[in-house]
Amino acid sequence: MNSKINLQSESTFAVPDVPVSPMSAIWRTIRGYILWSYERGSLHYDIMVTLILLFVFLSPRLINFKDKPVERNPNSSGVLVIPDKQGGFIYQIPASAVNSAAGADIREQLERIIEPIAGAVSIRKYEAVDDAKGHVQSYKVWADKE
Repeated sequence: MNSKINLQSESTFAVPDVPVSPMSAIWRTIRGYILWSYERGSLHYDIMVTLILLFVFLSPRLINFKDKPVERNPNSSGVLVIPDKQGGFIYQIPASAVNSAAGADIREQLERIIEPIAGAVSIRKYEAVDDAKGHVQSYKVWADKE
């Protein structure tokens, strides 16, 4: 029972020469990519960063994420706004936006068209702009903010 164990004796285990298959090397590389186990500055690290950057910059062109902003045109009446020399504004409003039927107050309609654009305004004057045949094309409205 008093046996001594000789630790200095070499015990060699015979490890059979197992050929490394190319698939195990590929899986080891893929595992390294997934676990991010490559050191910074190495070739595999640079490949991983390049793949991430390619995904970030190319995926919006290739994948429809449906995250584009909604196109919104709050002023669909086609009003053109031009500053005038007196500090006010000239609003050019197409005739199709105004109902010029008998009894319709054009001044009130022009105010209703301008107010969503400029806020509260007071109309100094307005005039109809005619084409060569005498048909009203648009209205020019001179207005000041209140």
